[in-house]
Amino acid sequence: MTTWWVWMAAAAVFGALEVLMPVFAFMGFAAGATATGLLILLGMEAGIGGTLVVFAVLSGVAVAALRMLLGHDRGTERIITKDINDN
Repeated sequence: MTTWWVWMAAAAVFGALEVLMPVFAFMGFAAGATATGLLILLGMEAGIGGTLVVFAVLSGVAVAALRMLLGHDRGTERIITKDINDN
């Protein structure tokens, strides 16, 4: 689990899930897995537990950064006042 290519493959899977599913949930995990894979490639040795903690922290930071960058639509609910079935 500390091999860099495993993390890059996980990032590809998370990226594919982000494209296939209509939710904003997997992009942060993909960024965290990519960053973790790059850190392992550069020589980080933290063991399995440490690597999972690094992945969790980097994913959380990525989700927070993407949420700030892309924003969140608040107060944009559509209020429907007329039903198409009303005549």
